[in-house]
Amino acid sequence: MGEHKDRLLRGEWYLDEPDLVEERRHCARVLDDFNATGADDDAERHRLLSGLFGGFGPGARVLPRFQCSYGFLTTIGANSFVNTDAIFMDDAAITIGDDVRIGPRAQLLTALHPVEDHERRRAGWERAAPITIGDNAWLGGGVIVCPGVTIGRNTVIGAGSVVIRDLPDHVFAAGNPAKVIRRL
Repeated sequence: MGEHKDRLLRGEWYLDEPDLVEERRHCARVLDDFNATGADDDAERHRLLSGLFGGFGPGARVLPRFQCSYGFLTTIGANSFVNTDAIFMDDAAITIGDDVRIGPRAQLLTALHPVEDHERRRAGWERAAPITIGDNAWLGGGVIVCPGVTIGRNTVIGAGSVVIRDLPDHVFAAGNPAKVIRRL
């Protein structure tokens, strides 16, 4: 394993390197096959993602078109559902609990870039922070979840919301940035 892949896995600042490029290409090849499956080919989609993801629970479903960076850093729990056109930028762990529902065009984005250090940004440095989504959560269509966020169990996020901070269990949150509207 290359130095920068090791740094990525530790959540430290890293640069792109051949190991990471090859990991992304492998993921893209698997997703090419996944995204080309027929409408009735649930078993093949499950087989492909079971080999790509770090964990893919029984009864879990992801609909094409789906994109992610690496795959092996994503875990999806039992009976969870990810609707069409989702993007998981899994440069850090993305952990999705059981019975989660994620609406179409949702984005789970773990990558961070230097904001004030212009030289590091220009050089391409980045790091990533994990995303965790608790059991039985529901993310509406077009929700964006930012790096380092944890969404609690039984929490519902309104469509089009941008989640930049952790959200507790049993709440409805919406907006940009997403704010707790009420307890559930």
